[in-house]
Amino acid sequence: MSKKNAAAFLPLKGNWFHILLSLVGGEQHGYRIMQEVLERSDGKVRLWPATLYGSLKRLIEHGLIAESGDRPAVEFDDARRRYYKLTPLGEQALDLESQRLKELVRVLNAKRRQEVRS
Repeated sequence: MSKKNAAAFLPLKGNWFHILLSLVGGEQHGYRIMQEVLERSDGKVRLWPATLYGSLKRLIEHGLIAESGDRPAVEFDDARRRYYKLTPLGEQALDLESQRLKELVRVLNAKRRQEVRS
């Protein structure tokens, strides 16, 4: 799989999509990503630590995210935390996945409208 071709990652795995989505607003540490996904999904999607950190590792390997060297001030941070950020390739893959999902919803709505007319 080419690291340069974001389309090669589509469709994004569900966990990857949620992680990338969590990083759109800025850098996050792993535990905050888990919390955000749980909150955003109203408790329906839970990224357990093994799943989260395995996914983070693979996202880094593929160049979709990177570990950030920036850290909050010491008094606001825990030295054990690692922070992650989207890469341009990750942003592109997330945008392409978003477009793909929008198209699927458009097709679904068109089919439903057609069904109502029949």
